[in-house]
Amino acid sequence: MKINSSHIFLENVRCYAYHGVAAQENLIGNEYIINLKLKVDISQASTTDEVLDTVNYAEVYEVIKNEMSIPSKLLEHVCGRIASKLFVVFPCIEELEISLSKRNPPMGADIDVAGVTLLCSR
Repeated sequence: MKINSSHIFLENVRCYAYHGVAAQENLIGNEYIINLKLKVDISQASTTDEVLDTVNYAEVYEVIKNEMSIPSKLLEHVCGRIASKLFVVFPCIEELEISLSKRNPPMGADIDVAGVTLLCSR
């Protein structure tokens, strides 16, 4: 069997963090939702059943959690940090797509989330 393309994904990862331009966002924090799709060749893992032949998504989560714990003004900056760190920690990632959304952003609008998406490759 030939695998033409493969991805590992984490959907709707929730984190409480302190990102934002407004001072109150840095004091009270907010809930954030991260969606991540990693283009990775998982063909070897599909036959060996060994986690060492793929990207361990528990370790991916740790990268997300650590980067989310560093306060930033812009979601763009947080996404960029997460993407950069994932490329360093996991050399087998060919490309990734990451979306980061802030729930109930304090902007005076009736809105569920606001956020950004990055599509990055090596």
